[in-house]
Amino acid sequence: MELNSQRYAVDDMAAAQEFCHSRGWTDGLPIVPPTADAVTACLDWAMLPPDHLVGVEPVRERAITAEKLAVNAVMAGCLPMHFPVTVAAFTAMLAEPFMLHGPTASTGGAAILIVVNGPVRQELGMIGSFNALASSDRATTAIGRAIRLMLCNLLDARPGDVDRSTLGHPGKFSYCLAEDEENSPWLSLAEENGVPAEVSAVTVMAAGAPRQIMNEWTTDPEQLLDTFAAEIRANMRHYSIWPGHYAIVVPPQLRAHFQAAGWSKADVRRYVFEKARIRRRDWADCGKGAVIGERGDREYAALPDPDHLLVIAAGGPAGGFGAVIPPWYGNKSNAVTVAIGACLDCGP
Repeated sequence: MELNSQRYAVDDMAAAQEFCHSRGWTDGLPIVPPTADAVTACLDWAMLPPDHLVGVEPVRERAITAEKLAVNAVMAGCLPMHFPVTVAAFTAMLAEPFMLHGPTASTGGAAILIVVNGPVRQELGMIGSFNALASSDRATTAIGRAIRLMLCNLLDARPGDVDRSTLGHPGKFSYCLAEDEENSPWLSLAEENGVPAEVSAVTVMAAGAPRQIMNEWTTDPEQLLDTFAAEIRANMRHYSIWPGHYAIVVPPQLRAHFQAAGWSKADVRRYVFEKARIRRRDWADCGKGAVIGERGDREYAALPDPDHLLVIAAGGPAGGFGAVIPPWYGNKSNAVTVAIGACLDCGP
């Protein structure tokens, strides 16, 4: 297989680290040198030629090829078997509804949340339970990191360059989790978006940092969701009032209460849609009274409709915890689901 990337010779592993870091190709952490053999192994696993066009980022007019993705996947620590997941995630990010340039260039500091569904989770040893939103396993950590390196090295989304984040958040290192499908009474996120259970898929969302909640004092589904909705309202008060895709992560202890009451994901979405609302006058309590004007009674919903809430089953078995993951900036960027191995724009 003939690769097109420029090649460099270095003396040893330490020299490779400094060479890549000096050129701004890292995230500040050590990388795996992207040798020709390692890059070729990723492409072989995905059955993609080096010049396969994954897509074009329209604002910067950058053509994204399979080879360039493979180089960065290797650098992030991905094994060849991880590579198809990164290709699917980047394919989803290039879809028009996602509007990739916005969250990668914004001062708002969003990262790319990746949710993995289907058989690939078990094939790659992904863990959707303990530490689900952090370094739960090798695959999710490396895949999330690979997406960040791809953005930096292929689209110049480095801090101070295209990435103008005022603060950012730790998800910019890696923000990937696997849904805990085996221990959930619900359809997976991918199934809800039309992907069959036997097909692996990824969902991407331009997302803020997770906001953890806790409610161990009730088993009532409405009261549990009141806690999630209160955290969403807090985000609307303290950050952005505009509606968009929110995600909630529901661990097993809370899922058990919903299951006992016969609540589906659709029931959860409908309830949160009704409860996650504020009035403009609520901004007066958090120092934003100057922008209320004569619209104090105007009501704002966090979600344009119930389907804009992503309900994700993940987390460790003990504790009445959960998480709210807010959107980057309203509905300017929409979550996108893509089957692994799928091509959005391929002809018949």
